[in-house]
Amino acid sequence: MRVEAIVDTVCPWCYIGKKRLEKALNTEGLSNFPIEWRPFLLNPDMPQGGVDRKWYLSTKFGGIESANRVYNSIAAAGASVGIDFNFDAIAVTPDSTLSHRLIYKMSAERPDVGNALVEDLFAAYFLRGRDIGDVDVLVDIAMRHGADRSEIIDYLHSDMDYEFIVQESRLAHQLGVSGVPCFLFNGRHALSGAQEPGILQRMIRLARQEDILISQ
Repeated sequence: MRVEAIVDTVCPWCYIGKKRLEKALNTEGLSNFPIEWRPFLLNPDMPQGGVDRKWYLSTKFGGIESANRVYNSIAAAGASVGIDFNFDAIAVTPDSTLSHRLIYKMSAERPDVGNALVEDLFAAYFLRGRDIGDVDVLVDIAMRHGADRSEIIDYLHSDMDYEFIVQESRLAHQLGVSGVPCFLFNGRHALSGAQEPGILQRMIRLARQEDILISQ
């Protein structure tokens, strides 16, 4: 069975979706199942250094009060899966391209590291307010997963895989993905949004049955 998750690392619903997907996999006896993480850029025109978070939210939602109402709802959904969102700690809305490049590089070299790396990126941003568009922050996270410091610094300061991430995001848009998270099962079945674990479980069972039939 193949499970792909199209996400953006600055999307709180993607963090919630990750937790719900993992709960569904665990319930089906598939704990630590390797998920393939694919990039989606919610803000493709975001400047490299990011922008002030309050300005970003005010512009996107037509004012801070409107933004607060939206994020209070997100916080409640997060609490239901054990996420204690700390939105007040976030000072900068970053360009997420660097974090996607890090996921791509490390997952390609060590597929088993992807889930934990993505978890650390989400936690750094949404729980501690760290700027995951900053190279030093990303290097710190990468080293916790066995990366070589000099190699990761050189990689992140280069343009390597930048166009790949941009093209992957564009391809997702062209395929009809208009919001994230979006989960793909066996490359054929898609579920958009942070679906409840029960719905994800049904799709996992279908995908496993298909996989069995194909292998027979």
